[in-house]
Amino acid sequence: MKRGVRIGVPIIVAIVLVAVFAWLLQGKTIDVLQPAGVIADQQRQILFFALVLSACVVVPVFTLLIVFSIKYRQGNTRSGYDPHFSENSVLEGLWWGIPIAIIGVLGVLTYHTSHSLDPYKRINGDEIHVQVVALQWKWLFIYPDYGLATLNYVAMPVNRPVAFSLTADAPMSAMWIPALGSQIYAMNGMDSKLNLKGTEIGEFTGYNTNINGEGYAKMTFKAKVLSAQDFSAWRTKAAATKDTLDMASYDKLAQPKTDREQREYSVADADLFDAIVARTMSHGNTQEEHTQ
Repeated sequence: MKRGVRIGVPIIVAIVLVAVFAWLLQGKTIDVLQPAGVIADQQRQILFFALVLSACVVVPVFTLLIVFSIKYRQGNTRSGYDPHFSENSVLEGLWWGIPIAIIGVLGVLTYHTSHSLDPYKRINGDEIHVQVVALQWKWLFIYPDYGLATLNYVAMPVNRPVAFSLTADAPMSAMWIPALGSQIYAMNGMDSKLNLKGTEIGEFTGYNTNINGEGYAKMTFKAKVLSAQDFSAWRTKAAATKDTLDMASYDKLAQPKTDREQREYSVADADLFDAIVARTMSHGNTQEEHTQ
């Protein structure tokens, strides 16, 4: 096999692999690249910005790799050979200066967005409050202002902020709705915060991203972003449920079991969430709010 052919084979293989990967993704939804929420949209912008900066290094490096492999191969007698060459100040400045500049820009971006996209930071607007309890291996959502609760799905009105309070009555979990935004941990005896706002009507999948046992992989839920009218209709329908949630019925629900059923409850105890947090605390108060 000729040397030129050997050089071309890896390039052809790489192109084929990229084409196959693109074909496999055809028609599929990648939530982090198709955001439906204020926070997720800003996170996608950061991802694309970092990708462009990375391309400033990756593209020239791989381009020069191909050029050098062809130009300076052993059989190319037309290439010049200078045994006394030792350095080039311009090139040294480029391959040190560009990465340093990129890292500096990313450092500033990281510092800024770690504050502007802090999950604890409230989103301006008429927010609704949702209390989240991570169980084995299901999700319970409590609406303290409406006296309602849902199992394995959360309903929220479009273009209206949602302030989540999260705890766990099971091994630690992590709640993430990729289409809407940030991930946050739910832990025993803790009251974590997450603020999101859906900007598109639709149904999106939420995940537990912390491995916590046998049913971890199936511990998903649905985030239903509804119009104002549909959200109001949902409240009316949910309020008509005959299932009541108090501490006794909660204890039965909290038993370890993979449960994919979606249900609604009327909450009999307004302090149910606080009681769940308090009974797994060893000492002290619930987690303090971040300083805004």
